[in-house]
Amino acid sequence: MDDKVKIVVIDDEEDILFTIKEICEFSGYEAYTADSGEEGIKLVKEIRPKLVIVDYHMPGLNGLTTVKRLKELVPELVILVLTVDERQEISDKFMAVGATDFAIKPIKAPDLIARIKVNLHIYDMHRELNEKRERVYLEKGISVATLNLIKDYIKKQDRDVTISDITKGLHLAYQTVHRYLQYMLEQEQLEIIHIYGKLGRPKNRYRLKN
Repeated sequence: MDDKVKIVVIDDEEDILFTIKEICEFSGYEAYTADSGEEGIKLVKEIRPKLVIVDYHMPGLNGLTTVKRLKELVPELVILVLTVDERQEISDKFMAVGATDFAIKPIKAPDLIARIKVNLHIYDMHRELNEKRERVYLEKGISVATLNLIKDYIKKQDRDVTISDITKGLHLAYQTVHRYLQYMLEQEQLEIIHIYGKLGRPKNRYRLKN
């Protein structure tokens, strides 16, 4: 079984593709190349790499749009952006859509290898955190699909919601919704608002924390 780390390189310049591929393979990685954002996205879908190295200025889909689509496709993917543009605002835009790292061209081989190693380490840390989170879900009887369903419902409402609102809106049992809301409160993902009426106990409403 081939256990080499897979890397996809996306750049519209053939010589840069060749050079980065050679550096990756010299370092023991399995490198694949694409000369456009569109082709790069197809390649990522096909081989599911850990890391993508992408250029900013490309015809068709530019690097920014490519990164955004890649992160929507594979949220755990780590992405290193290479560009000749040194402006901080460009770096900020890339980080905002999900890039992990940002480097200025031309980048020397030792520096590129070091950045690849750092980004792959970030990938491994993210995966470990996700695995721990999944174990917590299982231990507490939490389904990720149901959790996301409830979060999405709360997010789409134009006011704070009660448990009854959620049970009616999603056709879930009251006890189920209560258990998920308690979990979200424990994880500090939710804010509780006590509404005091004239009679009886206060009515609780909930909103997602920013």
